[in-house]
Amino acid sequence: MLDELVERNRDGMILFVRVVMMVMFLYSGFGKLTDFQATVGYLGSLHAPVPQLAAAISVAMELGVGIALILGLWVRPLALLLAVFVLCASCMGHPFWTMQGADRAMNLLQFLKNLSIISGLLLLVVTGGGRYALTSSRS
Repeated sequence: MLDELVERNRDGMILFVRVVMMVMFLYSGFGKLTDFQATVGYLGSLHAPVPQLAAAISVAMELGVGIALILGLWVRPLALLLAVFVLCASCMGHPFWTMQGADRAMNLLQFLKNLSIISGLLLLVVTGGGRYALTSSRS
């Protein structure tokens, strides 16, 4: 019975997942864009190479790829690209392995949250965009 319900609503569920998961990226990317210099400063504090370029890449990934995934454009390759981006950002922004006490606990939790997001993105790689995507699930 559950299998039938899921299969009957599969494409709608994939669309729902794409939209809901990307809300966070759109919110974050818009914040980075509207306070770009603060983003550059933060990435500089993390010792990102070429902080201005890193900030531009972050905005492009979060806003550009976020919008593309909501629309269902090139879902499989872009979800994989975003998963790699999130993994890299997690390693740079939440290096819990270098910390102690409360800082370690907070950053470990953020890192694990990001692994969950990566898992969801990898499921989009597996499923594709579904019927409600602007490009084929085979893209």
